[in-house]
Amino acid sequence: HFVHQFQPFCYFTNGTQRIRLVIRYIYNREEYVRFDSDVGEYRAVTELGRPDAEYWNKQYLERTRAELDTVCRHNYEKTETPTSLRRLEQPSVVISLSRTEALNHHNTLVCSVTDFYPAKIKVRWFRNGQEETVGVSSTQLIRNGDWTFQVLVMLEMTPRRGEVYTCHVEHPSLKSPITVEGTVRVCPEQDVERHRWLRAWGDLPRAWPFHPSQESERTSRPSSS
Repeated sequence: HFVHQFQPFCYFTNGTQRIRLVIRYIYNREEYVRFDSDVGEYRAVTELGRPDAEYWNKQYLERTRAELDTVCRHNYEKTETPTSLRRLEQPSVVISLSRTEALNHHNTLVCSVTDFYPAKIKVRWFRNGQEETVGVSSTQLIRNGDWTFQVLVMLEMTPRRGEVYTCHVEHPSLKSPITVEGTVRVCPEQDVERHRWLRAWGDLPRAWPFHPSQESERTSRPSSS
């Protein structure tokens, strides 16, 4: 007797809300066709499956792709998930300059986003209300020992007096984004050497001439209520 099997699997990646659908078609204990939502189409595993894969891609592909949401995501949202999947930790956000420099000298702004869960997060830089896309770079997500994450998002810039820079953070734990602002100001010349001296001793929390706005002097962690 020959057995024809159809095996659908929904995969949920812990902490990322990432969902994947894999459907395996097996004939006589041998997989011959597979659909993988990460690939986006039916693929023949053996020569036996090539005609079926081509036909199903023409006739059923859109319906099968939709099952990622209508079946997998639906079940994910309706099923009581483990505590680790329901867990939400709000990020803390701090901005700083990478080094002490005078105005009109190239520098790097750093937005440090820490202690958030799950891993999905969106961090953007704005200058005077306009999003900056050139000169923006990011580290890989860093795992903390308590399963939370952190990331650094950098903006290459040349500070000019009066400019306002904003780090904008969106995360599933937040009802509204976190925005942390900093303004470039001019310090007296005598303060420059003092700040450089303090920085050399590791005593300067944020490098001159960048001054976080009053609202961002503390680590931002808005209430989820």
